[in-house]
Amino acid sequence: MLTVKNLSRSFGDIKAVQNISFTADKGEIVGFLGPNGAGKTTTLRMMVGYLQPDSGTIELDGENVFDNPLAASARIGYLPELNPLYNEMTVEEFLRFIAALRKMKEPYLSERLEFVRDNCGLDEVWKQKIGTLSKGYRQRTGLAQAIIHNPDLLILDEPTSGLDPNQILEIRELIRELGENKTVILSSHIMQEVQALCSRVIIIHKGQIIVDDSIENLSSYISETTQIVLELEAENPDFQPWLEQYPQVQLTDIEPKDDHLAFKFTIPIEMDLRKELSAFVSEQGWYLISMYRETQSLEEIFHLLTSEEPFYTEEEEEKEEEEEVIEGEEISSEEVNESEAEPEEETISLRETEEKAQEESSTKEQK
Repeated sequence: MLTVKNLSRSFGDIKAVQNISFTADKGEIVGFLGPNGAGKTTTLRMMVGYLQPDSGTIELDGENVFDNPLAASARIGYLPELNPLYNEMTVEEFLRFIAALRKMKEPYLSERLEFVRDNCGLDEVWKQKIGTLSKGYRQRTGLAQAIIHNPDLLILDEPTSGLDPNQILEIRELIRELGENKTVILSSHIMQEVQALCSRVIIIHKGQIIVDDSIENLSSYISETTQIVLELEAENPDFQPWLEQYPQVQLTDIEPKDDHLAFKFTIPIEMDLRKELSAFVSEQGWYLISMYRETQSLEEIFHLLTSEEPFYTEEEEEKEEEEEVIEGEEISSEEVNESEAEPEEETISLRETEEKAQEESSTKEQK
């Protein structure tokens, strides 16, 4: 299990990560999302030991990763967004080099090389120099180095970047299989990928976690209601008797289709009345064509949640306003001092001119 407790990291005055905490279990694929500048990459780099936190801990099965970095590294696989590769090496040479750094020995090494060669689709380019590879094959090679040592924790930052649609499906299936017995943290800007692979999502914004929940529950963070759409064939259907039983429910729209009607009901998000609604339709003898819950896409939810203003406290806002006022006063004071200094310099200069003129006049009179 991965456990992150009260993790913080700053760069000068910038608070990149602010006291975040979460856990991820074995056999779980967790989507770790955030807009650019949210602190997502900083958190991932701390999780793999690349950056030290200012405060807080990161634990693998109860062991702090910073107490024994080498032992922790042996249990972590990392594919960074900017995939670092050695262009002059062939794919095989590079993976053998990574394996040597991880002190992998035969026959286990041969077994793992064969695994990544087959599962990452590298057979065609196995002897080819990395500098000649397409972006898709470079990404596959990066994924291969992340999993070659069979890590317990796999951290993937944009794992399908540069892949074509067929390759994306293959890598997704590989990640899904790996996630059955590993802890996988997946970061991606492709929301369809997150929906396809992850059962749970963590969203970080302005250095703080604003959502940590299952994908099914994300709609509750942007709305207190949900919509059920019911399509049926009937003559003059009347839902008033059913609505009287559930005063919290509203019939908000009726849309005529080609040969049937579509009814939209707005229901509190904590209620699921699809069984009761279908039972009522059956009792009336109406022909039910379809019924479904209308949901927003993960992309829409992500946009709504992360396009809000930063999460400032009133004290922070007041402090910023005070600092702006102080800076304004300092600027005004400097401007005043400068404006006062200029006339003084002019006065001194004029006095010197007058004194010089008097001296010259006195000299002439003496002559």
